[in-house]
Amino acid sequence: MSVIAKICGINDETAMRTAIEAGARFVGLVFYPPSPRALDPDTAATLAALVPAGVAKVGLFVDPDDALLDAVLTKVPLDLIQLHGDESPARCLDIRERTELPVMKVIKVANAADVEATHAYAGAVDWLMFDAKAPKEMPNALPGGNALAFDWTLLSAHEWPVPWMLAGGLNADNVTRPCLLRAPPSSMYHRAWRPRRAARTRNEFGRFSKRWEAFDGFPVEQTNNDV
Repeated sequence: MSVIAKICGINDETAMRTAIEAGARFVGLVFYPPSPRALDPDTAATLAALVPAGVAKVGLFVDPDDALLDAVLTKVPLDLIQLHGDESPARCLDIRERTELPVMKVIKVANAADVEATHAYAGAVDWLMFDAKAPKEMPNALPGGNALAFDWTLLSAHEWPVPWMLAGGLNADNVTRPCLLRAPPSSMYHRAWRPRRAARTRNEFGRFSKRWEAFDGFPVEQTNNDV
């Protein structure tokens, strides 16, 4: 099985062009000021203009308020919103309905209970991402992008009827290991997980989801560390 890559934290034109030329299917733009990879909407718009059709532009937010979402989406044509904070299922659903964009919720994993918590997001999100939870003693830890891996076998006993992605501590030596743990992430929807949203938006997401169903591979995220 091949690997489908999302490169996150892109913050200059060289990094964007390199990611696209290398075959990234998702490119991530960070809108979280404490991150060294954070962008303002104008810079993000310039980078987004470089992205060809068929590559998803993902906006990473951490517990965003509506004002921040509006400021970014007014200028940046995102395809997917990634929520990397402590957003509740209700807030995820609110953001999805308000922006009319698919939402990916990041689940920070340290143990089996963290994985079980994903089921609370049924019907509220369109994608999941699993990343390592930073230990409390880790200095200057960010919500994600800390180059930490968790025990990926915690995922092997679960099935999610939404597409999902793996992040954290991936490198050239281990990136294929998650593919051996289980079947590839599903992009089919169980009734309990189907988005509760207006028909027009559902149809828009239907076209969006079919684009990713054409991907034959295992989605993983790698952070751009050249900053």
